[in-house]
Amino acid sequence: MLTFQPAEPDQLDAIMTIENQGFNPDEAATRKSMAQRITCISDTFIVASRHQRVLGYIVGPASNDRYISDDLFDHLEANRPTDRYQTVLSLAVAKSTRNMGLGSSLLTELAKVARAQHREAITLTCLEKLIPFYEHNGYVNEGVSASTHADETWYNMVKVL
Repeated sequence: MLTFQPAEPDQLDAIMTIENQGFNPDEAATRKSMAQRITCISDTFIVASRHQRVLGYIVGPASNDRYISDDLFDHLEANRPTDRYQTVLSLAVAKSTRNMGLGSSLLTELAKVARAQHREAITLTCLEKLIPFYEHNGYVNEGVSASTHADETWYNMVKVL
C-alpha cells in the first residue's frame, strides 16, 4: 500500500538518493536546497512511500508566474495563498520502482493539493524526451522555456486545474 505525505527532515537522505538517480549532477538539487524545500514548502513536497521506504517525491513552490524561472532553484519562499500556480521543481522516482505509474500518481497527488489551495494550474519544465509523459498526464507543451538550468533546453508544460 502506497502512502503520500509531506516530506519530513529524516527522509532527506532517501530523497537525495532518488534525486541523484533521476537527474545528472548539473540538474540535481543540492542537499541544502532540498532541505530548505522540506522546511519551507512541506505542504507542496509530497513523498510516496511503502512500509516507511521513500519510493519517490514531487516538490515545488507556489508562484504567480505561469512559467518557472531559474531563480526558483536557488531562492525559495513559503507558499502564499494568493499564488495562482503550483510549480514542479523535481519529480523523481527510485530506479527500482520506475515504469509502475508512480510518477503519474505523484502528479495526481500534487494536483489534489493544488486544487485544495485554489491554484489555477500546475507549471513545470522538462526535457524534450519527457514531453510525452507529461502530455499523457494532461499537460500541454507551451514551447521552449527561457530556463538555462544545467545548460539544457527545457520545455514549458502547463496543466490547467
